[in-house]
Amino acid sequence: MPIPAAQPPTTIAADEDRIPGEFLGFWQRVDGRRVRRARDACRRLLRFDPIPDDAHVRAFAHGYYDADPVAEAFVDDVYLSRGANEGRRMLDQAIAQGVDSVTDAPHSMSRLFDEFEQPPEWLDRDLVERGAALFRRYGPAVFSFAGVETLLGYTESSIVKPLAFTGTYAGDTALNRFMETARFWIDVSEPGGLEPGGAGRATAMRVRVMHVFIRRRLLAHPDWDLAAWGVPISQSDALVTLMSSSLTPGLAMHLMGYRTSIREIEAMMHYWRYIGHLLGVQPRWYPETVREGLQLSAVFLLKCARTAGADGVELVESYPRAFTPKTGTRWRKRLRDEINYRAQVGYTRYFLPGRFYRHYDMPNPWPWALHPLLQAPAILVVDTLRRHSSTVERLQDRYARWRRETWWRNEMGDKQSHFKPAEQFRR
Repeated sequence: MPIPAAQPPTTIAADEDRIPGEFLGFWQRVDGRRVRRARDACRRLLRFDPIPDDAHVRAFAHGYYDADPVAEAFVDDVYLSRGANEGRRMLDQAIAQGVDSVTDAPHSMSRLFDEFEQPPEWLDRDLVERGAALFRRYGPAVFSFAGVETLLGYTESSIVKPLAFTGTYAGDTALNRFMETARFWIDVSEPGGLEPGGAGRATAMRVRVMHVFIRRRLLAHPDWDLAAWGVPISQSDALVTLMSSSLTPGLAMHLMGYRTSIREIEAMMHYWRYIGHLLGVQPRWYPETVREGLQLSAVFLLKCARTAGADGVELVESYPRAFTPKTGTRWRKRLRDEINYRAQVGYTRYFLPGRFYRHYDMPNPWPWALHPLLQAPAILVVDTLRRHSSTVERLQDRYARWRRETWWRNEMGDKQSHFKPAEQFRR
């Protein structure tokens, strides 16, 4: 059965239905010979078309112009009119004591916290707990995978330019920013982390407001190409981030021996959907199944314009070198840092396609590229036993939580994560 040709948009009905210029290449690539062959093969072997229907493609494309109007109204009323210090005070008080404790809270603040505290209709708390448990089970290895996976997106201007303009994840800031993100991953996945009063829930609100600041400043930047890229930190780019935190690690961590089922991966997708909701990520279409997630991934790959240029190269090459041991530390810390650096380089090569890794000026990964593979037998044994023993499951969870906390403190010590936007742009 032939696959109908996808049609590019010919008109734009309204501002909210705009499509960024760099997305338009999708409609040329999707009808290419190689893509059509791959789609035919997937339909025969896996019984589904890897490209979703045109309505879903367009919903994803339009999402590049969707932002977070609820949080932006609060920032306008408080941070931009009363000052950043007063805004932070009010936000911290509302997070700790509830918005009703803020006597002079504007309506926009009440609306923001009402949305934040109101569970969405689709929420299944059992799936959230199961998804968080799976994410914890991977220990710090999933942080390394997520960091490596991000490098594949550093070819896209809409992803790279916010980081390049602010200096985030580039040069000397790369390690601190990555570890701050890892702290967020830990906080949101700890038991009770997303409950009222939980550290992850509080962090989500602070990150949400931080994103508003960055978006506002980037939209005013003379080099931001709104027509080509959409709005900064758009709903669609954020949706890709949620998929890269759930679907892809759920599949890729099989390469390290984890026996993750399709249902577990879908639970983790639901878990990250809820985290996204708290972050203000409420896209027009959120994949609920692995099949739908794969279809979204295919659309993203086909729409990729690969225009990030030197900015993308800098971000890719900064990542493994961010873990280079610092001089002047005690020998035990130096030894741990040396091992961790080589392990990170090993993870980078293990999970990246060889052609991609060789395209950049990256450290020699051998023999540490075998490090993830050598862990697989032990992980496979424990993960198999976990399926038959609640005691093993409990001990595995406890060990994984201890491992990731130890990993984080080895890099950061007693430093705290503040989740504040960059005060100045690099350019």
